[in-house]
Amino acid sequence: GSPSGSRMAGQPVTLQSLVNKPTILALVYFECPGICTPLLNNLADTLDRLDLRAGQEFQVVTISFDPKDQPAVAAQKRQNYLKQLHRPFPPEAWRFLTGNTNSIAAITDAVGFRYVPVGKDFNHPGVLTVLGADGRIMRYLQGVKFQPFDLKMAVIEASKGQPMPTVNRVLSYCFSYDPDGRRYVFATLKVVGSVSLVALAGFVAWLVLGNRKHHG
Repeated sequence: GSPSGSRMAGQPVTLQSLVNKPTILALVYFECPGICTPLLNNLADTLDRLDLRAGQEFQVVTISFDPKDQPAVAAQKRQNYLKQLHRPFPPEAWRFLTGNTNSIAAITDAVGFRYVPVGKDFNHPGVLTVLGADGRIMRYLQGVKFQPFDLKMAVIEASKGQPMPTVNRVLSYCFSYDPDGRRYVFATLKVVGSVSLVALAGFVAWLVLGNRKHHG
């Protein structure tokens, strides 16, 4: 059950300890003025239409790659997105994490996620990474809009441990502070079906439970 009390709670965890079932990983940052909010909104909409059992057949983990993001903000984001879901969705099936510079570098390097600081913000791609229960990368879903069928197939592939090649290689990028789109060049995601996430063993982030008791 949920812990009692009105205080938001956070605890350090290794991502490796969380990835014990097919996992949809979303790398964003919470103050993003560009594609992060549409990505998470569309992910929530897709999860509402996904005919798989959340928390049993799959889970979602959202990690901020901005070390300035704090657990309290992650907890609020988590509450907001869980409220958008109309289907039964166990709160523990969608985690929101923050981390320090080293832990963020571990996960972004492991999955080949590239981003460039621009002032207070970042240029970065929009992508979901689907992981198997053993932490292997099974599929990249690139962009900010996702179809339930594509996400379901990616989760099924992850549950069977059978990676398939990523077909759509067109990335959506956030260029909030680069209007001409020419000053920064990104390395594309490493589209390799089966990549062992060895960096996850040392990855530590703050898991924000964000449980609140509402009275009234």
